[in-house]
Amino acid sequence: MKDKTQTIKSILYRAFPVLGVLFALLIQKTVPDSKLHPAATRPYYSNLLLILLGIAFLFFIISFFVPRLNKSLQHKGPFLFGSGILLAVLNLITAKFALLPVIFFPSFDNILSIFAEQTDLLLKCIWYSFKLLLLGVFWGITVGFITGVCLGFSKKVYYWINPYIKLIGPIPATAWIPLVLTTFPTTFGASVFIIALAVWFPVQLMTSSGIQNTGKVYFEVGRTLGAGTFFQVFRIAVPAALPNIFQGVFNGICAAFIALMTAEMFGAKYGIGWYISYQKAMMLYSGVYAGLILIAVFCTVIITALFKVRSRVLSWQKGLIKW
Repeated sequence: MKDKTQTIKSILYRAFPVLGVLFALLIQKTVPDSKLHPAATRPYYSNLLLILLGIAFLFFIISFFVPRLNKSLQHKGPFLFGSGILLAVLNLITAKFALLPVIFFPSFDNILSIFAEQTDLLLKCIWYSFKLLLLGVFWGITVGFITGVCLGFSKKVYYWINPYIKLIGPIPATAWIPLVLTTFPTTFGASVFIIALAVWFPVQLMTSSGIQNTGKVYFEVGRTLGAGTFFQVFRIAVPAALPNIFQGVFNGICAAFIALMTAEMFGAKYGIGWYISYQKAMMLYSGVYAGLILIAVFCTVIITALFKVRSRVLSWQKGLIKW
């Protein structure tokens, strides 16, 4: 009897994603939209729910044959069911009953229509933001790593340079935008500099701290065995400081997204931040929400990739910091 109950419970938990999407689809189909909302050209939200329903049902069937998916669905099923309920509630509040101001809270259909009808512009904005972020993060990590190694390994460099870093580093990178825009010949170069500056400080801080916290006994043993400066830095200090370095990179990338969005709102021709600012100026809040969704996906993909790299490089610390 107990085994039968456990089996039914397992099946129910794995079916939760299907039930959640079905509930959201039922609300969408049975409750009419408010006339205050402009009608979308196509039923984008309904089509999305049908696709999600097909995916959820496919995963439910496969879970009977794949133990790993079975376990994952049992764990995430209630949350996914709750997500379906949340979508239905938001749909009722916005599109169905228009309980919130229509201009600021558009229907799901109108938000999704942006992705279908402005695909080329959105892809151009994503590519522009990706280039900015890639260049800014690259230079920020590179200069931050070099600065951190010099500060952490050399007491003379620390003595002469650290007071200036303490003065300049805590200033938010976005506070330099007015000065940087007048200094750099192009807004693209200015934006790259702002992002790099946002990444540089946490990377150099955590790198220097990690090296300084490395046990002196390791350096003494290295010198005893004839290790030179290069060996001590890159074979002793840097590997020991890797957990701190990755933490600095993580903090730097989070700061980079803030700097990216802010920098793009000041004079950029494209980019997700520019797109959100433009849509807000035009009072087209469906485009604003579409831009926010892009930022959420963009940030999640990049940070998840960073944690995958961290898990491989620091496999002994796997699970210590979760994402």
